[in-house]
Amino acid sequence: MDPVQDYRDRLADLNAQVDQARPAPEVVLGRACGLLAGQTGCRISEAHAYLTRLASAQHRSVYELAAELLTAVEGQATGPVSSISSAVQAAAPGTGVAAAKVPMTGSAPVAEEWVGVVQQLLGALAEPHMLLLPHYGDGGRVEDYIVAAASPGVVDLSGRRGAQLVGRRVSELYPAVVDGSIWQAWSQTLSDGRPREVGPIAYTSAAERASAEAMLTVKMWPVGSGLFNSWIRHDEETRLAERLAHTERLGNLGWGEWDLVTGQIIWSPELYRIYERDPADGPLPRHDSEALTVAEDLPVVQQATETFGRGQPVDITYRIRLGERIKHIRAIIDAARDGNGQPIKIYGIIQDVTAREISRVKFDEVERQLREHQHRLAAEHRLAIQLQQIVLPVPQQPIDLPGLRAAVRYLPAEQASRVGGDWYHAAPAGDGTVLLAVGDVAGHGLQAAAAMAQLRHAMAAICLTTTNDPGRLLGHLNRLLCTGTVASAPGGDRLPVTATAVVARYEPATGRLVWAQAGHPAPLLARDGSTVQLEPPEGPLLGAFATAAYPTATVRLHPGDLLLLYTDGLIENRRHSLEEGLAPVLTALNRITAAPAPQPLADLLGRLHRANPDDDTCVLAARVLSATAPASAPATVSSTATATVSGQEDRDE
Repeated sequence: MDPVQDYRDRLADLNAQVDQARPAPEVVLGRACGLLAGQTGCRISEAHAYLTRLASAQHRSVYELAAELLTAVEGQATGPVSSISSAVQAAAPGTGVAAAKVPMTGSAPVAEEWVGVVQQLLGALAEPHMLLLPHYGDGGRVEDYIVAAASPGVVDLSGRRGAQLVGRRVSELYPAVVDGSIWQAWSQTLSDGRPREVGPIAYTSAAERASAEAMLTVKMWPVGSGLFNSWIRHDEETRLAERLAHTERLGNLGWGEWDLVTGQIIWSPELYRIYERDPADGPLPRHDSEALTVAEDLPVVQQATETFGRGQPVDITYRIRLGERIKHIRAIIDAARDGNGQPIKIYGIIQDVTAREISRVKFDEVERQLREHQHRLAAEHRLAIQLQQIVLPVPQQPIDLPGLRAAVRYLPAEQASRVGGDWYHAAPAGDGTVLLAVGDVAGHGLQAAAAMAQLRHAMAAICLTTTNDPGRLLGHLNRLLCTGTVASAPGGDRLPVTATAVVARYEPATGRLVWAQAGHPAPLLARDGSTVQLEPPEGPLLGAFATAAYPTATVRLHPGDLLLLYTDGLIENRRHSLEEGLAPVLTALNRITAAPAPQPLADLLGRLHRANPDDDTCVLAARVLSATAPASAPATVSSTATATVSGQEDRDE
């Protein structure tokens, strides 16, 4: 079979497969950026910027350029390949390539249309890479290989660099390679299209056979019509140079020297990358380098110059402008000086700290926002405390009410930001009865305190003007929350508000207690050393359902009974069950009522402690006075409540 025709057939099949399964341009660009970043040690964003600039300079699509990068490095056609295919076919044996428009060095072709793109891409790679094109004889057999492109990192044993090798024959440059294991591996890869690795093998330069010897490992991949090669030198000097290069890339830093006697300036490869300068142009002259400094940072540079002039090393960070971008540069400068202290050679390490400085600025902004938030919280806490003290004054002494003596204790949360919406109400209802209530607005802070104030005032107004029936009162408060007429904070946006509450009406003449609850813990009733939790009627959370109903329950109180209304902070804690939280409260009530003290209310409140330090707690205790005791009273406390329909005792009816 004709090898030329076989090669063309395989290439046509490959192009057909590419046309049938072509990835999206964005995918191609992403893969190319990742590949370039991995090869150069730069960030993917920098690789993307590099490809964009290169495509713009060539007046081409960045997606087309990315496809050619993958074609060159991976050997996979990922985009339009007509131009590549034609160039490859032009280089195939028997096509008269020597007579085509390809430049010549001696008698060998040195470039194709797509090879120029490969050379530009290799210019961004620090590692040694080389593209070889086979040179075919009249019989279609490979006679030699031509160096078509090389990266700046290529330095052979004779000291020749990549640009000095392009266009020359391998047999001329490295005659010891001809017909050796590397040469045979090239031939096999061209034949079967499979990547290979050869080595480590010993190689001696023909020009310096006695001293220029190294151990090499060569890797090769088929790319278009040629071979993409990379290699590793295993000698100690090369390893040290590679370690230094990797250190520079990892640290994003480079070094430079300025000989003040000869005027010579030397830059490391990474320094060229930091300043985005072509190594072929040489180091920046001093005045050009200083011109890059951002104007606002000139005083910093000037002060550093004065410090350096006094014989001290310099470590400064300043900004430079490269085109439209700003880079943050850290410079550490020192010098070798003569006997008079005058510098004769200046050494510098330059580090690109742009990412670090941008992160620092972002962190500073986050810290500033955090401080402002903390100041707002502190101001909000002070305002909430003031509002709470104005709206909810806690009496220091017991309150005397018709047939009852009540006492209130308010336990604020330990954290300043946890000011809650707990509230109480204990006042005559205007018809000889007494209204008792405690409630808890969901949430904490100023919005909870504001909602608490409005709910408490609304209940006080409703019970004096509309109804003092507990179920009806809760129904009005529920509609108030559901209609959104309770603001989250003074002057703030109106947000959904929910709350719990228990409301009880005590009738001194009969000793009857009528009560209702809305998602709130039921009151505790203690008598003669025995305490029970009243059986609660149904009642959903306030603000949850606009049409919710709140039925009432009834229980009779006796002289000496203690009634305890409280918010959940008294018994609820994440680390304990409700039974565990309720146990110490029941114990305190049992002791107080088993052997009545001269001041049972004060004694009781002194024994109660909140279970949850992260939540406010409000406790309302009421003791039935003997003068109001009914004539015939049962001997024990009943935990069974008699439900009545809410509204039957509405004064309007």
